[in-house]
Amino acid sequence: MAVYGYIWSSDADQIEDGQLVAMGELKIPPAQIYRDKQNGKEYDRPLYKALLNELLPGDLLYIKSIDRLGRTYDEIQNQWRILTKERGVDVVVLDMPLIDTRNGKDFMGAFIADTVFAILSFVAQNEREIIRKKQAEGIAAARMRGVHMGRPVKMPPDAFYDLAKQWECGKMTTTEFRRQTGLTESTLYRRLRENKIVRKR
Repeated sequence: MAVYGYIWSSDADQIEDGQLVAMGELKIPPAQIYRDKQNGKEYDRPLYKALLNELLPGDLLYIKSIDRLGRTYDEIQNQWRILTKERGVDVVVLDMPLIDTRNGKDFMGAFIADTVFAILSFVAQNEREIIRKKQAEGIAAARMRGVHMGRPVKMPPDAFYDLAKQWECGKMTTTEFRRQTGLTESTLYRRLRENKIVRKR
């Protein structure tokens, strides 16, 4: 029997250190700890796929929490099925002591583990959806109060109007105009439209 650990975190996820500490306390060999770290838009998890290829029946896999197996209820359930049914691997979820497939190898034990896992998977996804909803509501409320969301708006320099007049009369190239204002091309032209400045032919 080989023992493995799996860690997944995104760029915005601050719990990777906690996962590493947990795996270290279990004295899992570093070579048998697989770590994926990807940003929020990616979910390819190449090292998790490599781990699946290494796992053999009877091996033991530790994860910190069930949401390390997937982002959605369906994905978590699918990976649980692959690990425990198709690969015959034992799984221990450190944050949830009830989920330890080494306990109760008979039909009833497996049934209880699967049922508890299904319920907690649903709870994990539900919590994520509540957090996402609250974030969206907070952003909407902030926008209604006039709070700007996203990157700070880059304001043109005080000399923008004078520079724009030089550009308008053909005394300055667009490249030089952009360099002196520090604005992107799209922002520069938006500012020009706002001031109704059009370059003379």
